[in-house]
Amino acid sequence: MKYIEVLLAILICRCTKCVVASPGDGLHTWGRFNKLSYPGDTAFLYDTFPVNFMWSVGTAAYQIEGAHNKDGKGLSIWDTFYRGGSRINKGDVGSDSYHNIPGDIRALQFLGVSHYRFSLSWPRIFPNGSVSSYNEKGANHYKRLIHSLKEIKVQPVVTIYHWDLPDNLQIRYGGWGNPILIDLFREYAEFCFKTYGDDVKYWITIDNPFVVAWQGYGTGKAAPGIKNESDLPYRVGHNLLKAHAAAWHTYDKHYRAKQGGKVSMALASHWVKPRRTRHENHRACQCSLDFVLGWFARPLFVDGDYPPCMKHKLFHTLPEFTEAEKLHIRGTADFFALSHGPSLSYQLKIEDSTSPSYQLSDSFLLFGQEEQLDLRMLMYWIHAEYDNPPIFVVESGWYEYNNIKTKDAKYINYLKRFIMDTLKSIRYDNVTVIGYTAWSLVDGFEWSREYTIRRGLFYVDFKTPDQRREPKASAMFYNKLIEKNGFPLLLEHQPVQGVFPCNFAWGVEANSIQIETTPTQFADPNVYIWNISGNGELRRLEGVQAPSVRPVRHCADYASIHQQVSDVRRLHVSHFHFALNWSSVTPTGRVDEANATLLGYYRCFVSELSRANVTPVVTLWHHTLGRSSIPAPLEGGGWQSKSTVAAFADYARLCYRWLGVHVKMWITLAEPNEVLGYEAGHHLLLAHALAWRAYDREFRATHGGKVSLVLHMDWVEPAISFSRQDAEAIHRVLAFRVGWFAEPVFGGGDYPALMRSWLQYRNSLGLFNYQLPTFSEEERELVRGTYDFLAISHYTTTTVLDNQVLLNNKYNNPTLEVQFSNDPTWVGAPNNCVVPFGLRKALKWIHAHYKDVPIYVMANGVKVDPSQFKDNLRVYYLYNYINEALKAHTLDGVNLQGYFAYGLNDLLDPGFGMYGYVQDEVIEKVSLSHYRNIIDHNGFPAPESAPQQCKRPVEPCSGCHILAKHSVVGFLSLVGSALVITMGLTLYYATRKHS
Repeated sequence: MKYIEVLLAILICRCTKCVVASPGDGLHTWGRFNKLSYPGDTAFLYDTFPVNFMWSVGTAAYQIEGAHNKDGKGLSIWDTFYRGGSRINKGDVGSDSYHNIPGDIRALQFLGVSHYRFSLSWPRIFPNGSVSSYNEKGANHYKRLIHSLKEIKVQPVVTIYHWDLPDNLQIRYGGWGNPILIDLFREYAEFCFKTYGDDVKYWITIDNPFVVAWQGYGTGKAAPGIKNESDLPYRVGHNLLKAHAAAWHTYDKHYRAKQGGKVSMALASHWVKPRRTRHENHRACQCSLDFVLGWFARPLFVDGDYPPCMKHKLFHTLPEFTEAEKLHIRGTADFFALSHGPSLSYQLKIEDSTSPSYQLSDSFLLFGQEEQLDLRMLMYWIHAEYDNPPIFVVESGWYEYNNIKTKDAKYINYLKRFIMDTLKSIRYDNVTVIGYTAWSLVDGFEWSREYTIRRGLFYVDFKTPDQRREPKASAMFYNKLIEKNGFPLLLEHQPVQGVFPCNFAWGVEANSIQIETTPTQFADPNVYIWNISGNGELRRLEGVQAPSVRPVRHCADYASIHQQVSDVRRLHVSHFHFALNWSSVTPTGRVDEANATLLGYYRCFVSELSRANVTPVVTLWHHTLGRSSIPAPLEGGGWQSKSTVAAFADYARLCYRWLGVHVKMWITLAEPNEVLGYEAGHHLLLAHALAWRAYDREFRATHGGKVSLVLHMDWVEPAISFSRQDAEAIHRVLAFRVGWFAEPVFGGGDYPALMRSWLQYRNSLGLFNYQLPTFSEEERELVRGTYDFLAISHYTTTTVLDNQVLLNNKYNNPTLEVQFSNDPTWVGAPNNCVVPFGLRKALKWIHAHYKDVPIYVMANGVKVDPSQFKDNLRVYYLYNYINEALKAHTLDGVNLQGYFAYGLNDLLDPGFGMYGYVQDEVIEKVSLSHYRNIIDHNGFPAPESAPQQCKRPVEPCSGCHILAKHSVVGFLSLVGSALVITMGLTLYYATRKHS
């Protein structure tokens, strides 16, 4: 059989119609996790691990020991492999742990782990591979290491073979392809049990046999680098299983009773998911896992034989076990040793299914599916497939590029994610997980990636003679996590019960409203009669049109206004926030050429809102990405021009005059701090100040409203929580994002000092020329204090890392010398992460900087697939963000006056609406009723608490305003209208009867 045939056999999932054998119980894993509650199941779990949970860290001999030819050590296949071809780097020195046991012991003490996984070097103990070549110095090295571990009360987890086969066995016998190695390995393992076993309770015979067989003897990407022998990887795997079983039985028969240890084989995989959720695709994924993980797991944990799907696909290639061999292999694992990380078994990407060409990448063996780093689902699959074996995660973690020294934020994120997966497996899925091993203790030689990546919790300076170690941020993180035994629930993590004040403003925001400048009933000039004797419908009279008289228009005549106000009222909100369109109101930029029809529509809209007991909150200008919303004649200069500032002030006066009677809350500018450019920002501040001063002088006395601006304020968390530099970066980011506009208005009338000093520093480097405008004394006085409240829009939180060069990071911000990213343990959403505590921290920041200023959260929402009317993510979002707002108000003393959910409907704010659409039908999403329920209860009252006594506004009566203002005239008008209609109908039917 040609090699290409083996390759095609492995690519099983490209043919989802192929018949596969009956799957095991693991097949149900995909369906089970698809049914779990979202986003609740993905939220961060605050809990701790079981008592006596094993916290471990690991290494491999070839990666860290060095001393490749010291004290009688023989060559390994990796020593030879990296002396061939054009390779420059080798593992000859690694981290030099052979000469630095004390340094590694200090590192272990720093971490506080209970266990340390390390591997023995076969050629260091037996240079030519056979027990006759015993090297006492090599064997004593591990005695010293184990003794040092006992002194610090750290238990060893010992790997007997971690890929470094004595080169002599490869040259003389052809390596693992020869069955003679089975007995040679058994002899080597027995020596290890006999020599070290009194102090070792956990043994791993062979690490990741998939890498050994498939990549060492199939693709040639790992030592010994053999490729293009189609059946050799399977013969190697066959011999590895037999060798493991021989070692296990040796321990079981001769050493277990005395030493009381446990033995297993470390198996590795990532998770795979189908691109479509059909059942046959689940079967294909099941088979994919069998080809990588089940290849070795099924013989050990089930029946001593290969998975049926492998046997079916590789009928002519896969070796067969005799019945005696099956019995010998079956059950030879005392626990499931699981390896999970970016090691060689996940980096092979098959580029072309028609040729045997391969390329290393950061991808799994992609069998026509998608790879996922979901440790939790993988452990559940193992739990279901192999009857709940105790799982010891013996390798887990990620990597950083070699240009990262000690601030390994990405590594921390992955470590946190994998440990969270482990905790959820235990607490949610009832999987028996007994330990977790972070990989690795120190930086070392990373196999095919050599020294281009770093995986250690401790940084190793390879340029120093002693390979000096330094704890990374991840080491400190892991230490604190072990100290707490997980993520204990704190008071601040729990939701609070309580209510907001009676006058709290509950609102909803829409970026704009639907415009209809012609009332619906005036758009049709035809005349209709009522077909009462037929089907009872209106019938248009052909050739007859109503006289062209100009009817009197009433605000209630606009169907779009009626519909939108009705939609708002169904939310039970007290306020509705929307933005005007400056470029439509004054298309030429001149207020004397304003669009009176549009202004009339806006006036009708706000008056109808007021009649419905909903307070309009109107924004004059909203920064919208991609659209300036500035009148076309002003777009040339835009906000860079002072003429735009003057035009905006005139536009504001125009709106105050037309709408001010009904509008008691004005927003001059919404999210102006999203504008690029300091000069534009300067002019926006002046425009706001002029608009505020105009209202204060000319309209406040008669209209009695309030005016301010809305600042976009997403929160930022330090990427490394205990990093002083990241904390300083947060101050920098908030000064530029929020303080830029907040400090001139709510503070001292000038830009933040930190902002000026930072830009001066950047300019001093000679590479930049940032010019932050200066306020004149007159401008300072003009801008300062131009507020009646402070409003923010808040959607999400990101992490910030100070002054790091991270490759391919789209959030790179060179101006501030920071990197933005997300914590993978946060709940994900289509456009950001759901991080409720960020809102509370943002409100506390404002309270600390501008004490006692009234604060409104003017927009807060999350984007969800518009087709999902059961929008559970938004339900989760609203509940938790509002609860954090309540904490800020009740616990932190923040003067919070109102909360506005964003947005109203998907028509105007796609993906953010609480109303959806199916063709022309309006659908209330689930989130709408949940938000309404929170409003109706004014928060989250305790079940046993007495109802809050608040005055509720009187529900409006449609048409009652006529009687209320002119009772007699209104009554007579109604009676007269009824008489006229009655007489008209009488005359019509009388005429019809005589005709």
